[in-house]
Amino acid sequence: MSETVTRKIDYLILGGGSAGCALAARLSEDETKSVTLVEAGRDLSLATMPDNIRARYPGRAFLDPLNVWTALQAVFSGAKTRRPHRAPRLYEQARVLGGGSAINAMVANRGAPEDYDEWAARGAEGWSGNVALEYFRKIERDVDFDDEFHGRDGPIPVRRLPPDRVSPFVRAVMDTLRLRGEPILPDQNGEWQDGVFPAAIAVSDEGERVPASIAYLTDQVRARSNLTILTGAYVRTLRFEGLRVVGAGIERDGKRQSLAAEETIVTMGGIHSACLLMRSGIGPASELQALGIVPRCDRPGVGKNLMEHPLIAVSAYLPAKARMADLAEHHDQALLRWTSSIENAPRGDMHFAIIGRTAWHEIGQRMGSILVWVNKSYSRGEVQLRSADPHDEPIVDFRLLSDPRDFNRLKEGFRKAAAILSDPGLRRTVGPVFPTSYSERVKKVSAPGLWNAIQLRLLAGMLDWSGPLRSAVIHSVVTLGVSLDKLLGDDAALGEFVGNSVAGVWHASGTCRMGAVDDPMAVTDGEGLVYGIAGLRICDSSIMPSIPRANTNMPTLMLAERLADVIKGKGLPPDGGNGFG
Repeated sequence: MSETVTRKIDYLILGGGSAGCALAARLSEDETKSVTLVEAGRDLSLATMPDNIRARYPGRAFLDPLNVWTALQAVFSGAKTRRPHRAPRLYEQARVLGGGSAINAMVANRGAPEDYDEWAARGAEGWSGNVALEYFRKIERDVDFDDEFHGRDGPIPVRRLPPDRVSPFVRAVMDTLRLRGEPILPDQNGEWQDGVFPAAIAVSDEGERVPASIAYLTDQVRARSNLTILTGAYVRTLRFEGLRVVGAGIERDGKRQSLAAEETIVTMGGIHSACLLMRSGIGPASELQALGIVPRCDRPGVGKNLMEHPLIAVSAYLPAKARMADLAEHHDQALLRWTSSIENAPRGDMHFAIIGRTAWHEIGQRMGSILVWVNKSYSRGEVQLRSADPHDEPIVDFRLLSDPRDFNRLKEGFRKAAAILSDPGLRRTVGPVFPTSYSERVKKVSAPGLWNAIQLRLLAGMLDWSGPLRSAVIHSVVTLGVSLDKLLGDDAALGEFVGNSVAGVWHASGTCRMGAVDDPMAVTDGEGLVYGIAGLRICDSSIMPSIPRANTNMPTLMLAERLADVIKGKGLPPDGGNGFG
């Protein structure tokens, strides 16, 4: 297949997710620099947003196969209690301009200042909690707070749900937490402390989602003559002259094209950025050779250090009076941040998301949940290429709970969530309490479609009318015999349930991590420049050395804003800036 070659681009950005959109907007502010943004998925503008993305209720966007990589799967559990055969499950990663910000839960939290101090301690020069705060303020337009922690002029609107729009279930859980001694605090993005907070979400003044492709790539930005946006363009490999990257080869409309660039910036996310490097010969040499890929630069850390927040859930049946009245409303309405009992636990290392509705369908409307996740996880997995074929999705193994500290904390969180939902004060608000997980079975029945909707409506009616038999129906149909009493009364049973039911929160990160030049597992320096290769930078969640105590979209935007300033401030040094001569 022949290739066409374009004129040389100053900044070639590969991947149109949150980081790619932010970088394209910021770097094209310099009209003397040409910028090209490449995205495999379709375009997404304010005029073309489909309803499942536009809605402030986010429970449908990630279920639409038009929005995700449909063949990407992952193995989740690495717990000792897992079953021997660990079948991979679909892992929804966005394939649309705007990336994760187009399909995520729109939760706008930041993590602890110590998270970014830790990046520096792990060898990522230039990072700190104070630096991160500067850029968090730059990206947001907080409509509720105006103080030293917040910005008022950024592209991302951040707000909290007014109390009168919070679901009765979530209000009741917050009241229960208050009576159990937890402080009720107004702002999760203010001073870092434990407590109960209203969830901060990125929703527009019109009550709609604001993907990065909308917030950053406005009509005015798109009109810049020095900015080109190529959607429906699959990145096959990087192009080299010696040990300098000079562009990339892409595939678009069945045709291959070579894009030449002064600097290439990879922004393909926590999984696919590492894959591109490895396909291009940058990674663990022995693994690449085994696939017939000629190693150009032996970086054993590429694909390693894969991070996620391990998740489990406890749910309750909601009678009509406890349900969300407005089904178009955002469902993630409050949170509890707390510190676990493990030795030397980081502050706020555990997170409860208090959910007023668990899914788009009628069963989801009748279930409220506490999503439990380890907010500062220690387990590490890896991403490996399946083959040298650019269209083959990789082998992804998160190995969640492989670190005993994560395993023990998730069990502790499960017990705590169960105690909260079983509190006597909640008995007038909720019905039976039961364990839940986001299993492959749940995914299948939750897929939008007429047949699923009919089945779930019938089950919803059965739950509403089952009266004293409701608990039996739930445990026979929903949990398949797994009861809360059994898990709480048998630690081994709880360990087996948690070890086999754990899921992630779509926060893949760390596979091309920043670190010191003498760290053999580091892939980039603190500015995202790849060690040993000139002309190449990475800027997305893959370069995070450790996972922040937050949903990762806002930290990714923060990272992109800082590196945009770095790039504009000093450009790319002639030798790549990483000791490459």
